[in-house]
Amino acid sequence: MEKLRFERPIIKRIETGMPNKFGTKTEYDPISHIDGVAVADLIKKYGSPLFVVSEKTIRKTFNDAKRSFYTRYPRVQFAWSYKTNYLDAVCRVFHDEGSWAEVVSGFEYDKAIRNGVKGDKIIFNGPDKSEADLEKAAKNGSMIHLDHFDELYTLIELAEKKNLKPKVAVRVNMDTGIYPSWDRFGFNYENGEAWDAINRIMLNKKLELVGLHTHIGTYILSVKSYGIAASKLSYLASEIEKKYGHAIKYIDMGGGFASKNTLKGAYLPGTDTCPSFDEYAESITSGIINSEIKPENLPFLILESGRALIDDAGYIIGTTLANKRLPDGRRSMIIDVGVNLLFTSFWYEHKITPAHAFTQHTEDTTIFGPLCMNIDVIRQNISFPVLKKGDQFVISKVGAYNMTQWLQFITLRPKIVLIDLKKGVHIIRESETAENFIRMEKTPEHLTSRQE
Repeated sequence: MEKLRFERPIIKRIETGMPNKFGTKTEYDPISHIDGVAVADLIKKYGSPLFVVSEKTIRKTFNDAKRSFYTRYPRVQFAWSYKTNYLDAVCRVFHDEGSWAEVVSGFEYDKAIRNGVKGDKIIFNGPDKSEADLEKAAKNGSMIHLDHFDELYTLIELAEKKNLKPKVAVRVNMDTGIYPSWDRFGFNYENGEAWDAINRIMLNKKLELVGLHTHIGTYILSVKSYGIAASKLSYLASEIEKKYGHAIKYIDMGGGFASKNTLKGAYLPGTDTCPSFDEYAESITSGIINSEIKPENLPFLILESGRALIDDAGYIIGTTLANKRLPDGRRSMIIDVGVNLLFTSFWYEHKITPAHAFTQHTEDTTIFGPLCMNIDVIRQNISFPVLKKGDQFVISKVGAYNMTQWLQFITLRPKIVLIDLKKGVHIIRESETAENFIRMEKTPEHLTSRQE
């Protein structure tokens, strides 16, 4: 018979029927399965920790977003944001649903091509496009979003030298009433810089102006700000039409939609405060259709949403390593998931759930990762049940950025699996091994010989 584990007694105030700031229920049910596949079976077969991606959730979320915009605007096109999660399997699910590709580097551009995306369905953003990148994108008919004047002049020179006519859009930053304002990318609206760039493109004749683009920020909770941005881009579009008789083909509103994660310091959970796709769609489409753009010249609406489309589809499952008391008496728990894998834990209060039935006896707990670094904190303070060594857990809503911003630091990065629509499990990225680093490292000859 297994010896019962000692749990330190605590005094916990109970106010029956009295709501706290999150409602009346402070506990939640265990997550023992993901899309019908047992967490315990996944860890047993693929190891711990393990990233899990739900194809079912990706497709559902994407189609929910499409429905919100397609019912409000006649011409809509999504372009998957590669930087958010550029695993080939993830990208191909979005492309299978009809999404184009939005990339911000030559590396991502080549990835999109390898994933079967045609050049004229790739949007090339970012401030660092090499001349080789620009030439490749121009020859493939991709949409090049200009970020600064140096890039504009380089592309004009390239177009003349190579006898090309690249398709370009002007990226515009602007005041939409949010703080901090994203003003490092593109040309400013208020000081006239954006209009200056537009005029130079239209008068030069070596480039084809096809669109206007903005990306007002990230995790934007104000839908009104999107309406302001859409109105300003629409005004520029109508002024281009008036001055040059030229109708742009699309307005690209970028991304930045909030996922349902909870920001650190937030009073209420993200599930209660984040706008819906319907609310974002209402504000953006109203800003365009209520502008002075002529109905017959209504541009395509392009959206580059990433975080809101993939966060819910990602999980990381893992194992409890130890429990201990801190000097001030607080309970802490050490798990095998660190901030090197869960980069977003620096700004999100991620939901962590036991993967099996658990006692409702909870205590305020600090959850640490396995790294030998004081900053390796997954949750600073959470009311959590006692999990013993070897117990498993699930961290939800981790699909955005963690699998692209993760770091090889102290520990090797784990496998990633995809659960398909029929509950089949597929490895979509193998775990790292020591050989990965041995193959890439070079040791000078004078250090390889044995020192006497």
